[in-house]
Amino acid sequence: MSQNIDKLIKNIQGVIVGKDEPIKLLIVSLLAKGHILIEDTPGLGKTILARALSKSISTRLKRVQCTPDLLPSDITGVSIYNEQERSFEFKAGPIFTNILLVDEINRTTPRTQSSMLEAMEEHQVTADGKTYKLPFPFMVIATQNPIEFHGTYPLPEAQLDRFFMKISMGYPTIEDEIEIMQMQEKTHPIENLKAVISTDDLLKLQEEVLNIKIDKIVLKYIASIMHALRKHSSLAYGVSPRGSLALMHASKAFALVEKKDFVDPDIIKKIAIAVLSHRIVIKPQYISSLTSKDIVADILAKTEVPR
Repeated sequence: MSQNIDKLIKNIQGVIVGKDEPIKLLIVSLLAKGHILIEDTPGLGKTILARALSKSISTRLKRVQCTPDLLPSDITGVSIYNEQERSFEFKAGPIFTNILLVDEINRTTPRTQSSMLEAMEEHQVTADGKTYKLPFPFMVIATQNPIEFHGTYPLPEAQLDRFFMKISMGYPTIEDEIEIMQMQEKTHPIENLKAVISTDDLLKLQEEVLNIKIDKIVLKYIASIMHALRKHSSLAYGVSPRGSLALMHASKAFALVEKKDFVDPDIIKKIAIAVLSHRIVIKPQYISSLTSKDIVADILAKTEVPR
């Protein structure tokens, strides 16, 4: 199983240069059966990262480009009347896939954004009074650009909380940027990317995450971080128990990626910002001077680490 994870990471690194941490966090989210939001400026490889992941696994990928006129039925599906059968037939939308890439999610309306909530939380879609189960595995990878405001609809806090992690790519170093240009001088390397693990391999990895041990003292460490966030003077709202569960599952998946069979506090520190920073709401008077990442980092520094 460790070999399968290594093959997956190495395959994606053949397309995404110098971004080992975002790649690892994306795989952690996949192994923990979570959904991920990638927020960064245009052109940094958000969509390519999602495509590289799906092409590295023998799974189906469908892509939705969000626009203001996108309807919920454009994602979930619609019932069409069949004249020969004299009945309505449900035509499944792109959400019925293994990996759904939702590009620029903040460009579509809140109504369309909310159409994915049931699928992300309950692994099903309800249309015209009927419930349809989604395939396994299922993961939503959404991207958004933080620098554009015109024609955008920021995700509400309740929907942000449905995302398992929120990550960013960041600008490349000079050396990495030179390598990127050399790699894409004639063609993009993603065009030749092949699958290195099967869907069955992925399902086995997801099951193996459940076998990773996490001691009660580490669970207490997670709970202490949550309670400290809820009491932080700069926050209007802290993190719900959904955040505690996400941090626990993410730490177990990260341990598997790191070839460990147990979770230690260092793992919690490595992933806490990606799991928690998008789940908190800063008071208006502190927005200009603090970021959610700063607050989570401050709590991690002040919370006693179990030995």
